[in-house]
Amino acid sequence: MKVPESGMPEEAYWESLFDIPLILDRLKIDRAVEHVAELGCGYGTFTLPVARRIQGVVFTFDIEPPMIARTIARAADEGVYNVNAMLRDVLATGFGLEAGCCDAVLLFNILHFPKPEDLVHKAAEVLRPGGRVLAIHWRSDLTTPRGPPLHLRPKPSDAEQWAKAAGLRVTATMDLPPWHFGVALTR
Repeated sequence: MKVPESGMPEEAYWESLFDIPLILDRLKIDRAVEHVAELGCGYGTFTLPVARRIQGVVFTFDIEPPMIARTIARAADEGVYNVNAMLRDVLATGFGLEAGCCDAVLLFNILHFPKPEDLVHKAAEVLRPGGRVLAIHWRSDLTTPRGPPLHLRPKPSDAEQWAKAAGLRVTATMDLPPWHFGVALTR
């Protein structure tokens, strides 16, 4: 299922919209993290930096074949060999990973559809005990250069509902300047 308002702009412009090191630092993505699942690899914008920081594999999924191809090509060009990019509709069929295999699941800029708690629940299924669903999204309290219309954007306060529905708890909420917020939901 394609999430509404989720088209991708040109790659260089897209990547200019994020302070990736700051985001990954605040989400505590580092060598203590082993395996990560990422929904929506796009151009590999976060995939490759995450893969360089962790000790295991980034299992990344997208429903757009060109996005999978671009992420695979970038990983090969940059010598990043711990990326497993797969074409899969996670919203329809789940992640297809073993239950409890991941330290983190990344849900970046995709929780603006009618039932985000369903996706958070699918993410929770692949988390190990103590694992975290890490979500970022465009802020809804200011105009941003990209992102869905303000009325479709989730708010940090929505995380409590998502967490509860998936058997998780909110363990962190953070500002991710200039245009995002982040939440950590922990098993």
